[in-house]
Amino acid sequence: MGSTKLEALVPLLPSFALFTVLSLIIPRGLIPACASTLEAQGLLKWKSSLQNQSQSTSSLSSWTLPPQNATDSNSMAVNPCGWYGISCNLARSVIGINLTSSNIRGTLSEFPFSSLPRLTYIDLYMNELFGYLSPEVCLLTNLAYLDLSFNRLSGIIPREIGKLAKLEVLHLFSNELNGSIPDEIGQLPLLKELVLFANQLDGSLPSSLGNLSSLARLYIHNNSFSGSIPLEIGNLTNLEEIHMANNFLTGPIPPTFGKLMKLTELRACHNELTGSIPPELGNLKLLQRLRLYHNNLTGSIPSTLGNLTELYLLFIYENQLSGSIPDELGNLQAMVDLELSLNQLTGPIPPSLGNLTVLQHLILRANQLSGSIPGSLGSLRAMVTLYLDTNELTGPIPFSFSNWTDLLNLSLSNNQLSGRLPIEGFSNTSLSVIRLSNNKFEGPLPLPSPSTYYYSVAFNNIEGKISSSMCIATNLLFLILSNNSLTGSLPECLSNGSIGLWILNLGMNRLSGTIPGRFSLQSSLRTLDLSQNQFEGTLPRSLVNCKSLEVLDCSNNKIEDNFPAWLGTLPELKVLILRSNNFKGHLDFPRVAQLFPKLRILDLSDNYFAGTLPANLIAKLQGMMNAQVGQEPQDKSLYMRRTFGKVSYEDSGKVIMKGNEIQLVRILTIFTTLDLSHNFFEGNIPDVFGLLHSLIGLNLSHNHLMGSIPPTLGNLTNLEWLDLSSNKLSGTIPRELGDLAFLGYLNLSKNQLTGRIPQDKQLSTFTSDSYRGNLGLYGIPLQNTPPPPPPSFFQEDSTKEYASWFDRKAMGIGYASGIVIGISIAYISRETGRPKWLASKMRKMEARGAKWMKKTKRKAIKFHGGR
Repeated sequence: MGSTKLEALVPLLPSFALFTVLSLIIPRGLIPACASTLEAQGLLKWKSSLQNQSQSTSSLSSWTLPPQNATDSNSMAVNPCGWYGISCNLARSVIGINLTSSNIRGTLSEFPFSSLPRLTYIDLYMNELFGYLSPEVCLLTNLAYLDLSFNRLSGIIPREIGKLAKLEVLHLFSNELNGSIPDEIGQLPLLKELVLFANQLDGSLPSSLGNLSSLARLYIHNNSFSGSIPLEIGNLTNLEEIHMANNFLTGPIPPTFGKLMKLTELRACHNELTGSIPPELGNLKLLQRLRLYHNNLTGSIPSTLGNLTELYLLFIYENQLSGSIPDELGNLQAMVDLELSLNQLTGPIPPSLGNLTVLQHLILRANQLSGSIPGSLGSLRAMVTLYLDTNELTGPIPFSFSNWTDLLNLSLSNNQLSGRLPIEGFSNTSLSVIRLSNNKFEGPLPLPSPSTYYYSVAFNNIEGKISSSMCIATNLLFLILSNNSLTGSLPECLSNGSIGLWILNLGMNRLSGTIPGRFSLQSSLRTLDLSQNQFEGTLPRSLVNCKSLEVLDCSNNKIEDNFPAWLGTLPELKVLILRSNNFKGHLDFPRVAQLFPKLRILDLSDNYFAGTLPANLIAKLQGMMNAQVGQEPQDKSLYMRRTFGKVSYEDSGKVIMKGNEIQLVRILTIFTTLDLSHNFFEGNIPDVFGLLHSLIGLNLSHNHLMGSIPPTLGNLTNLEWLDLSSNKLSGTIPRELGDLAFLGYLNLSKNQLTGRIPQDKQLSTFTSDSYRGNLGLYGIPLQNTPPPPPPSFFQEDSTKEYASWFDRKAMGIGYASGIVIGISIAYISRETGRPKWLASKMRKMEARGAKWMKKTKRKAIKFHGGR
């Protein structure tokens, strides 16, 4: 049985002790048995109905009748008192059955309820019983203890169970029971424990539960109960523990709970409770554990909770509580774990919390707390976890962490804290997790503890160099220093495998020099983000040793290199961003079976790549193609996330999305884009782009691509944006693009496309901005009309298109100016005949001009293939 099950059973140990006492008083098999044949036959009939008890090695192998020739009628073998799991009283009647964990498989349909009138104890815990619980259970009128938990019983709880007037313990947890709790359960005046958790019970809780005046433990969690909590439960003055978590209960917490003076634990978390926390709970002077988290509770935290001097655990996080934290919580001298996070609490952190000298966990994150961190918290030497992140706290950290020798988890991120971090850093602490990101801290970078495995100071004003002493943290897995003002080079120890880094994020700093070239085979790197720095040189080929690498972002640097095709051998690489560097050359790839098998984001934009688009690469990008039908996706998580213990890191990055640069705070695992824009690619767009069915975004803009748009792009049914602008594409727009139902952004502007714009399906939704700059395009949404046919008087042959074009351009230009002048001069010469020299000169010029035009026209026709 797992640890979770053991924890669930710990509170039930007093009840299990009941049978132990009975067993000590009446040990099994030591009293001569003369039990009735009716009892034995009934038990044997039930045994014969079970599925796995016919073998001699079964747990019930001792359940047999004596041989027919036996002469000793007083032998133990003639009655069940000597059988495994059976206990009898002095009158040799069966009073107890204990078959816990006996590998019994079958039903209770043949159980001899009517043959065991003196039975007081049944324990069939943790077997393989199935079927339903028979209403005949009511025939066991002397039954005090019934445990059928950890089986597979189904059906409803029979109403007849209310007739077991002597029942003290009812355990039916971890089955498949359904329906509601019968009202008749309130007819059990001696019941001390009602344990029904981990079933499929539903409906509302019966008010008759308020009649169980002896009840000490009510465990109904992990079901589907709905409706409000009956006020009558407040009448159960003997109640010590209430577990009703993980249901669908609504309405307020009854103020009548304030009468449960013996209550030590109230667990009503993971419901849909509303209203405020009743101040009456402050009357429960014995209360030790109060769990009300993950509800819809509103209002303020009642100051009366400060009266609960025995309370050591208070979980009221994930509600909608407002107002300030009461000073009176500083009176909870026994408090060990105080968690108020994910509410709407305002105001300062009370300095009185510094009185909680045994406090180990203080979690106030994700509220609207303001002001400074009280210096009194520095006296809490037992502190293990301090989470104050995601508030509006200001000012410096008022204490030294070196005094907190037990502190393991520190989170102050997402505030407005300022000042310089401790000069000694955290090197003298035992901190495992340090989160200081998104604040206004300044000064040099503090060193982590040697025990630290998560260290984040991103989005601050930290400056100076990264010391090689950073690597004293040999357990470091997550190092997140992005968005600061760090300078200098990258310490080689962060790349050579001397520490087992998973995440190294140094983006958005001022780091320079070359990237260290000693990434070892022992590297555990999953994410390497060096973006937006000033790194120079080439990408180190030793990166090929990082076999676990999933994200490589070197964008916005000064790296000068050819395309690193050797990265294609990395089996886990999903994101490759090399945008805005000085990469150059053709995208040449080795002819291997697989390249970049899991790549989903490829951004090579704003570089100097040239040549044709690499069809042999595109055809191998399996990560951008749909999985086969029926094949389960390997990564079922929503975001690209790395988790260790209770901390996690979510990959982020910048992409050009729908024409705008967007910062992805988290990257969806299904996010698939290809960006080759702002380069010098030429030639046609390969048809194989149509194989990348998972693509959400495709950007080939600002290149020198020619030819037509391939209709195969219509196969990219997940595409949300397509940018082919600022190229030299020609021909018509393929109607197949209209089939892209999710396409929300289309940019075909500044090309040489011609013809009518198709109005099919999705293509009819775009504005003129998607098409402008194509002189040959016409139709909605453009305002222009089809280009007019060429004037007929410039054509000698209607089939000589290019000759006609030359006529219009060359002859038109000459005649436009010549006609006006020529006609005027010719008119004057013809009318006057003077001057004679001018008239003669004009005739010669006209003859030469006509001859030249004829000759040039013939050459143009020959060049363009006219006949």
